[in-house]
Amino acid sequence: MKNFLSTFSRFASSWTGTIIIVLFLIFFVAQSFVIPSGSMKRTQLIGDFLFAKKFSYGIPTPHLPWLEIPLLPDFNNNGHLIEGPRPQREDIVIFRNPQTPKVHFVKRCVAVGGDELIYLDKKLYIHFNELVTKEQILAAYPKANIVEMRDKLWVLNPYMSKYPGIQYTPEGHTSFEYLTTMYQHRQKIDMQAIYIEELKSNAFYRKIEADHFYMIGDNRDNSSDSRFWGQVPYSNIVGQPWLIYMSLEFRSYDRVLNGTNGTGKDHAKLKRLCGNIAIDSKACEEIWNKQRYTVRWGRIGRRIESLQREQPIE
Repeated sequence: MKNFLSTFSRFASSWTGTIIIVLFLIFFVAQSFVIPSGSMKRTQLIGDFLFAKKFSYGIPTPHLPWLEIPLLPDFNNNGHLIEGPRPQREDIVIFRNPQTPKVHFVKRCVAVGGDELIYLDKKLYIHFNELVTKEQILAAYPKANIVEMRDKLWVLNPYMSKYPGIQYTPEGHTSFEYLTTMYQHRQKIDMQAIYIEELKSNAFYRKIEADHFYMIGDNRDNSSDSRFWGQVPYSNIVGQPWLIYMSLEFRSYDRVLNGTNGTGKDHAKLKRLCGNIAIDSKACEEIWNKQRYTVRWGRIGRRIESLQREQPIE
C-alpha cells in the first residue's frame, strides 16, 4: 500500500500526472461552469461560477474541454459511456442545446416523457404521464391549482410554490407574446397553437416524447428554452449543478440597462440599487459602476439543492 501511495504521489506531482488527473475529474466527476445569461434568475445568477456533477445521470461521453470535441465514439448511441438515471421533474439540469450541441445550457426540467404541457401568459399547465395517478396529484398539489381540461387533470404552475426563484417578470415582451409573434410570422417554435375551450383562451401545447425532457428557465419570461427550440433527448444530458464556488457581479451598466444579444438586461436590479433615481441616468450608472465586480458572498459555498428552496440571494 505504501509503495502504491508513493508511486501515485510521484505521478500526481508530475505535469503529466496532474493533467491526466484534472482531465479525469472533468470528464467523469465534476466540471466548472459559469452562468452567462439571466434565464435562471433568480435561482441562479449571471456570474455564478459552479461545479456540476457529471455522474448524476450516468457518465456522458467525454469531450475535450473548450473545443467540445468528443474523445470517444458514442458506443451506446445515447451520449453516455455508462447509462444512468434520467432527469426528474423539478431537477435543474446542465445539457447540450439540441440546436448547438457544443453549447451548454442550464434549465429546470419541468416535464418528462409522456407529460403534456399547455402554456399561456404566465400560466404553465402540466398533465403528468400515466405513472402519476389522480390520487397522487390531488395529494401533492393545492386543489385551487388543479384544473380539469380535455378530460384530464392539469396542474397550474406546479413548481412555483416550492422554488421561490421561479418567476414571470418580463423585461419587455413576455415569452408568450414572443411565441405568438413567432407563430404568426411562421417562424419555427416547438409548441403547437391551440384553443382551450375551458379557459376560453388561445394557448400553446406540447406532448413530450419518450426519453426526452422539457427544459424551461426559472426566469420564464426571459428565457430561451424548450418552448422555442425543442425538447432535450437523454443523449444531450450532461449533469446537474452542485455547488457555487464563486459569484461575481461583472455585468456592465450598459448590459444591465439594454442587454446584449438578449442576455443580461436587469431593470429590476437597477431599480433596487438606484432607488428613486432614474435607471437610465448618469447618476444610476455611477452607482452601478461603484458596486460592479463585487462578490456575492452569501452565495459562495452554497449547494444548489438547498439554495433553490430559499428566498433568492442577490
